[in-house]
Amino acid sequence: MKRWLAAAVLALGLAGVAHAAIDTYEFANDAERERFRELTKELRCPKCQNQDIADSNAPIAADLRKEIFRMLGEGKDNQQIIDFMVDRYGDFVRYKPALTGKTALLWFGPAGLLLAGMVVMVVIVRRRRAAPTDGSDALSPDERQRLDQLLDTKTDD
Repeated sequence: MKRWLAAAVLALGLAGVAHAAIDTYEFANDAERERFRELTKELRCPKCQNQDIADSNAPIAADLRKEIFRMLGEGKDNQQIIDFMVDRYGDFVRYKPALTGKTALLWFGPAGLLLAGMVVMVVIVRRRRAAPTDGSDALSPDERQRLDQLLDTKTDD
C-alpha cells in the first residue's frame, strides 16, 4: 500500500512539473495580448520549420516568444518586431513572406507551372485533332490479303 501511495504522490508531482513549462506573460491590456498571439502565430519556428512559435516547444521558440514579449513592452509595433525577426533569421521565419524579387517565384511559381501545364495540354489536344485522318495508315490491298491469309491459317490450327 505504501508503494502505491508513493507512486501516486510521485505521479502527481511530475504532473505539476509538466505544467510548469507553459509560458505565462502579464499584458497591460487585451489588445497587447492579441498582438502577441498574432505575432507568435505569424512567425515560424526556425528549428521545427512546420510550426509557428506559439505552438512549438523548442527552446528557440520559447526565446523568440520572450523576445516578442520584451519588444511589445518596449512599445514596438508589429512591423518592427517582424523586421527584427526577418533580419535575424531571414524570410524563412515568416509563414507569409513579403512579395519581393527574391520571393516572386515562391508566390507566382505554382500558378505559372499550372498555367504552363494547361497550355501544353491544349497544344497536344489541338495537334491530335488537326492530325490528318485520310487513312494513310491503312493497309494496302496486298497487305490486307496477306493479313487475311495469316489470320485464316492461325484459326485453322
